[in-house]
Amino acid sequence: MFRKLSVIWVLVGMCGAALAAEERLAPEPTGGSSVGMVTSAERELVAAANPYAARAGARILSDGGSAIDAAIAAQLVLNLVEPQSSGIGGGAFLLYFDAAAKSLVSYDGRETAPAAATPGMFLRADGTVPGYIEALEGGRGVGVPGLLRMLEMAHHASGKLPWSQLFEPAVELADGGFTVSPRLNALVSKVPTLARSGSAADYFFDDGGLARMVGAQLMNKKFAKTLRIISGSGSKGFYEGPIASDIVAMVQNDPINPGTLNLDDFARYEAKRRLPVCLNYNGFDVCGVGPPSSGGLAVLQILGLVERLQIKDLQRWSPEAVHLFMEASRIAFADRNRYVADPDFVDVPVTGLLDVTYLNGRAKLIDRTKVALEVFPGSPPGLMSSFDGDDNSLEKVSTTHLSVVDRWGNVASMTSSIEFAFGSAIMVRGFLLNNQLTDFSFNPIRDGKTVANGVWPGKRPRSSMSPMIVFDSEGEPFFAIGSPGGSRIICYVAKVLIDVLGWGTDIGAAISSGNLCNRGTVSEIESGSAFLEMKVLLEEMGHNVKVADMNSGLHGITRVEGKLVGAADPRREGYVSGR
Repeated sequence: MFRKLSVIWVLVGMCGAALAAEERLAPEPTGGSSVGMVTSAERELVAAANPYAARAGARILSDGGSAIDAAIAAQLVLNLVEPQSSGIGGGAFLLYFDAAAKSLVSYDGRETAPAAATPGMFLRADGTVPGYIEALEGGRGVGVPGLLRMLEMAHHASGKLPWSQLFEPAVELADGGFTVSPRLNALVSKVPTLARSGSAADYFFDDGGLARMVGAQLMNKKFAKTLRIISGSGSKGFYEGPIASDIVAMVQNDPINPGTLNLDDFARYEAKRRLPVCLNYNGFDVCGVGPPSSGGLAVLQILGLVERLQIKDLQRWSPEAVHLFMEASRIAFADRNRYVADPDFVDVPVTGLLDVTYLNGRAKLIDRTKVALEVFPGSPPGLMSSFDGDDNSLEKVSTTHLSVVDRWGNVASMTSSIEFAFGSAIMVRGFLLNNQLTDFSFNPIRDGKTVANGVWPGKRPRSSMSPMIVFDSEGEPFFAIGSPGGSRIICYVAKVLIDVLGWGTDIGAAISSGNLCNRGTVSEIESGSAFLEMKVLLEEMGHNVKVADMNSGLHGITRVEGKLVGAADPRREGYVSGR
C-alpha cells in the first residue's frame, strides 16, 4: 500500500487582452474525438510541451539519465523553444518519486519577493488597484527566480548523469537554431508587452518589426553562453556574479516600472523540500504539491467532494456529473482564496482542508439538482490563521508541464512558469524574467480584512501549479499529470483525474476532451466542446454559464498493461518521446 512511502504530509480518506490572445491560440477542441499525441513505450517516456524538449529528455534517458536528469534537460530546451511559458528566469514545482527508496518528495522552486517589497507595492499613488497589464510590465513584478536552485537540489538528490551533460541539448539548439513554431509566432504577434520591450524586441521581431515568421530558424547565442556558465559552475553561476548583476541592473533601471531586486535577494534564495499532500480517490492515492501552491490542495478537495457524491456511478460527464464538478470546484476555490499562501508566513490549515469530517460537511452543501446560491470558505479543523480576507489576485496562463518516467521506475512531474506570456518582457542574457510577484494580492486589505496572499519581503506568491503523481493500491506509481493554465490548472487536472481514475477513460481521450471550471460565480465550458450541448440545461440548474477558450496543456504518462502510455494535449504543441 501507499503507506510504504517514507515522506507523506497528509493522507486522508483511506477509508485581459493578452490573456485572450494566449487563449485564442487553442485549436477548436473536439470534445473527445481527437486524442492528440499518444505514444507507448516499454522502458522510459517523456511528455512535454514541445517536440524539441521531449526529444531532449528522451536523449538523456537513453544515455542512462534519471527522470530528474531528463526533466532538467527538457526544461532547459523549453526555455529556448517555448520562452513565453517558462525558463531559468522563473520558478517551478516538482513532485518526484524515488522508486528505490519508495519515497515521494515535493520541491518548491517558487520565486520570492525582494527584501524591499512592501504590502502596497502594486497600488497606485492614490491607493487604487492597477490593472493587471499595468502592474506586470517592467521590473516591479519580478521575483527572485527559483527554477535553477530547485533543479540543482533535485539533481544532487536523484541525478545520475553529470550536471553539465544535461545542458548539452539546449546549448546545441541555442547555437544551431530551432524552427519558429506557429504558436510562438502567434504569441509574439499578439502580446503587447513584448513589442514594447527594448531588451526582447530585437530577438523576437525581424527588422521590419514583424514577429519572426513560422519556419524561420532562430538562434540564441546569448542563451547558449549563459547555459555554458551555469553548466560549469552550477546554480552559483546564476545567483552570484555577472548574471545576477545584469538581472538586478535590468530590474532596477527598467524605464516602465523599476523594481527593487538586489544582489542580496539572489544570494539568500533557497529552494525548499516540502511534504506532499495526498488523498485517496477511488482506491488510488493521489498526491500533489502543497503550499505555497494551492493546486494540490484544491485538486484533492474537488476529488474528495465528488467522490462523496458518487460521481463515478454517473454517466461519464453527464449533465449531473458536470454540475457536481462545477459545485465542487466552487467550494475548493472558496477555501483556496481564503486560506492558501506561503506556509512560511501563513498558517495554512492543510490537514483540516482535507479532513474527512470537513469534506463530508462541505459535500452536503452541494444540491444534486441546482446551484447553491452562495458558497463561503469553510472552517476547517485546526484553523489558526488571523487572515480573513479573500484574495482575488490574477494568475495568468503562460506555464508549462512535463512528465517523465525512467527505466528504474522513478517519476518526475513538474510544472514551471514565468507567469504571463513572456513574463515581464525583460530579457537578460538570452532569457526572460518572470512577473510572478503579480500573483500576490495587489491589495493587502479587502473590505477591511487582511488577505493571506499579500506581499511581504521574502514571501512566495500563491500558485495554482498542480503537478500530480498517482499510486495504485500496491503503492506503485500509476499516473503522472499536470497542466499550464493559470488558476484553471486546478480544474484541468482534477477533471482528467476523475476521468481516468473514476471512469477508466484512456489518457488520450481524457486529456483532449472538453474542459470545465468554476472558480467562484461563473461555470465555464470550453468552446467547441461537447459540453456546449448541455449549456441550456446547466443554466436551468442555476449555472451562470460562460463559453470560453480553455487552453490547457496537459501532459501525462500512465501505465497500461505493463507499458508506459504518454499523451500530449492537442491544444498546444506537446509531444511524447521514449522507448
